[in-house]
Amino acid sequence: MKKLEQKGNNKEIAIWVNDHICPWWLTYLFDNPLRRLFHKPEKIFRAFVTEGMTVLDIGCGMGFFSIGLANLVGRKGCVIAADIQQKSLEALKGRAEKAGVSDRIRIHRCEPNELGVGLTVGFILAFWMVHEVPDKDMFFHQICSCLKPNGKIFIVEPKFHVSSSRFQEILVSAQKKGFRQCGSAWVRFSRAAMFERESFGSPIP
Repeated sequence: MKKLEQKGNNKEIAIWVNDHICPWWLTYLFDNPLRRLFHKPEKIFRAFVTEGMTVLDIGCGMGFFSIGLANLVGRKGCVIAADIQQKSLEALKGRAEKAGVSDRIRIHRCEPNELGVGLTVGFILAFWMVHEVPDKDMFFHQICSCLKPNGKIFIVEPKFHVSSSRFQEILVSAQKKGFRQCGSAWVRFSRAAMFERESFGSPIP
């Protein structure tokens, strides 16, 4: 999906071929205690995530939502926190231990062109990250492969960076790969839509 380059002071910068991903250290601007004033994970996801579920947080960063999801799935559930940047995952591990939920969070580093989760889940979160993916059709094809029939994916994109027309293009890509829009949600500063994987057939290549 992307390549990694070294740019000054050995900082790892993630760069897409046609776009870019925020460098791991920039996540500190978003993943901070003040964010809970307008993005409360338990409140946003409690209608979709229940105890015992296995969920996937793609582009998890330092785990702001992963930790909130871990509280919702409980001790019998599991959150797969997936990201391509190792520094973010290391920070997430420390935060999860501090929050007392490390036993229910599985940290997973994605490969450049492969999600590689290796199991199916009931709920997927893609928060403020799909717009950075250059090949969205391939992205949704891989997502469909690891989502259970009737499983849901919650797509959230930042209003300040993703226009309404660009968001619609993302939704069309999801529909082309076997997803049916089953609702929308209000998330502050964001455009959001809920999709469900059709219960029949297999993902379209």
